[in-house]
Amino acid sequence: MNDSIPDSPEEIMALQKRPLNEELIATAIAGVVKVARKQGQTLDDLNKEVLRDRGVLDRAQRRWLSELVTCAWKEIPL
Repeated sequence: MNDSIPDSPEEIMALQKRPLNEELIATAIAGVVKVARKQGQTLDDLNKEVLRDRGVLDRAQRRWLSELVTCAWKEIPL
């Protein structure tokens, strides 16, 4: 990943202005993990949010995203 990991919800939202690609998605996921940790959320809390949000993704996609979030949580240093 060449981009720095976003530090705030505003920085994550600003990513919407950029062309969508795999690196941007990885950056956004890493930013969500980083912000969640800063806000005192646990991995379980974050995965519950991912699995509960039915706005865009179907159930299978939310489970897949939850797995990605779990991998990111484990790989991104505190």
